[in-house]
Parts: sequence; C-alpha cells; structure tokens
Amino acid sequence: MQPSNLQKWSAELIGTFWLTFGGCGSAVLAAAFPNVGIGLLGVSLAFGLTVLTGAYAFGPISGGHFNPAVSVGLAVGGRFRWAELPGYVIAQTVGALLAGFVLYQIATGKPGAEVGGFATNGFGAHSPGGFGMTAAIWTEVVLTAVFLLVILGATARRAAAGFGGLAIGLALTLIHLISIPVTNTSVNPARSTGVAVFGPAIAIEQLWFFWLMPIVGAAIGALIYKALLAGGED
Repeated sequence: MQPSNLQKWSAELIGTFWLTFGGCGSAVLAAAFPNVGIGLLGVSLAFGLTVLTGAYAFGPISGGHFNPAVSVGLAVGGRFRWAELPGYVIAQTVGALLAGFVLYQIATGKPGAEVGGFATNGFGAHSPGGFGMTAAIWTEVVLTAVFLLVILGATARRAAAGFGGLAIGLALTLIHLISIPVTNTSVNPARSTGVAVFGPAIAIEQLWFFWLMPIVGAAIGALIYKALLAGGED
C-alpha cells in the first residue's frame, strides 16, 4: 500500500525538522562550547548524521528529500513527480521553521544568552570566512550539483541496495567540511530559512540567494546525471 500524501508530507516535515535541529543545533549549542566544543568537524558530522538517520527512518515513506533543492533536482532527473513538489516544499519549510523555533527557545534559555549568527548562511560580511558573492555562488551551485549526482547515483536501481542513505549522509558531511568557511553551508533552502527568521537581519536579506543557488545547482546536477550517467533502468 502506497503512503498517503499526508504521510509523505509528515515524513518530510519531521525529517527536515531533524536535519535543521540536529545540524544547526550542533552549531549553535555545541560547536564552541567551553572545553568540549565539537568544532567544524563535529558540525559537519551532525548534518551528515541527521540525513543518514532520517533517510533510513523516513525515506521509505517519502523518499527522504528533506530539502527543496533535492526535490527539484529529483523532479528534473525524472525521479519525482512535479505535481508533488509544492506539498513537499511546504512541508520541508514548515519543518525547518519549527526546528528554528525550538532551537531558539533552547539557545535563549539562559541568562545573558546571545544567539549571534544562529547558524545562518551568508556571503560577504555574513560569510564566516569573509568570502564574497562570487565564491558563494560557486560553492553553493557546485556542491549542490554534486550532492544531486551522489543522490541519483546512490539510489539508482543498479546501485548497491540499502547503502544509499549512508552515501548521501557522508556526502553531506564532506560538503560541510568544504563549505562552512565560505557560506556556513546551505545546499538546502529550507535549512537556511528555518534559522534565518530567528537570526540577524542580514540573514533574511540574503535568504533569496540560498533558495536560488542550491536550486540552480540541483537542476544542473540532475541534468548532468541524465545526460551522462543515467542507465536505462533509471
């Protein structure tokens, strides 16, 4: 029996909540915690682990996208119906916003708390390493494109069964290891939105960028896969 739309939307909402809360939560609460901070490596692993665990828990219900750019890329690649896209994007965005809300309540739950950048994404003055817009474009477009190539390849019928979630989670970990210094790593418009509304004003001002560039990158990755790598079984 196929899952209902409500089940699919619920799985995407919960999965995106988990990704945003787990990944951004590790950055806000644990990255620089006195003496035992997990740092860039820990935050990168946290994002990868949320996708890995979410893919196995919720993937059988909804496909485990947890990312509007991934949903668009899968539609471009012929793995997802365009008619289902709006429901998925809304569910993913709501899940991320709920995660941002819960995280904000926790982060401000002690005297004198300051959320700072609140794990938001940015370029220029809001880039962790001071990288400009051009560097941010290359980063978000290329890494999201590669992410889609990994997703499409790891979930193809010819791929080893049962290992797709592992490959995708490790790919997201590597993506964060590369790009946290540049944009604080988006490759996911919902994740960016979920914390931007609770972060500094500049995060909202630049939010359009972290919708546009990951979606462009995802579409490029899907088109490359279809043109060069897809087999007949795809």
